[in-house]
Amino acid sequence: MPYNGDSLLPGVPLLLELGFKIFISYLVGSLNGALLVGRVLGGVDIREVGSGNAGGTNALRTQGKVFALAVMAVDIGKGVLPVLLLPEMDIPLIGIDPVISREWLMYACAAAAIFGHCYPVWFQFAGGKGAATTLGVLGAVAPLLLVPAAAAWFATLLLTGYVGLATIIAGISVPVFVAATAGLAASNLLVFTSFVALFVLFTHRSNVVQLIRGQRAPDVSFALLKRSGRE
Repeated sequence: MPYNGDSLLPGVPLLLELGFKIFISYLVGSLNGALLVGRVLGGVDIREVGSGNAGGTNALRTQGKVFALAVMAVDIGKGVLPVLLLPEMDIPLIGIDPVISREWLMYACAAAAIFGHCYPVWFQFAGGKGAATTLGVLGAVAPLLLVPAAAAWFATLLLTGYVGLATIIAGISVPVFVAATAGLAASNLLVFTSFVALFVLFTHRSNVVQLIRGQRAPDVSFALLKRSGRE
């Protein structure tokens, strides 16, 4: 009998595809780049140095550019792969659920990968803040969105010198750009990017508190506002 795309497991709901692919996306997202690269390059546990955050920014501050670039490659890649591969993948014994929207499945896999990066099961649920994985997700979902995100990130960093603030503003710029350019015609994408922006803000909440209290020094020395303040 030819395979018709239904589940091959009798009595198992077709929604098994949704749960399975979200779970796989989460596991892929849980492969934290900073911790993996640290183990390969000398056994460094990034959570024990600098800010203690297992992300690219802390990697750059404490381990240098080569280490940070390797971390970025891993973290971006794990945002790209689940989004590009899983939604259309016909997995044996699970199949393709015709009820599930491929677009929403893509968004679900993307969200699971980002969540996995921030709360990785492989590393006691202590991960990064999701910036690099979110970058990979956006590049896979809608590459054009990288343009406003990059512009907002670089502009904020140039003005203020704070990487965390630049990441927050970049995340917020994405749903704003979608709303301004497509509006309700891209309502699904608007909902997803709004969720991502709120999650990025949540994971960077400590940065916001430190900035408000004046407890955080700029990450770069060429910030225009910092230089003008000296003058």
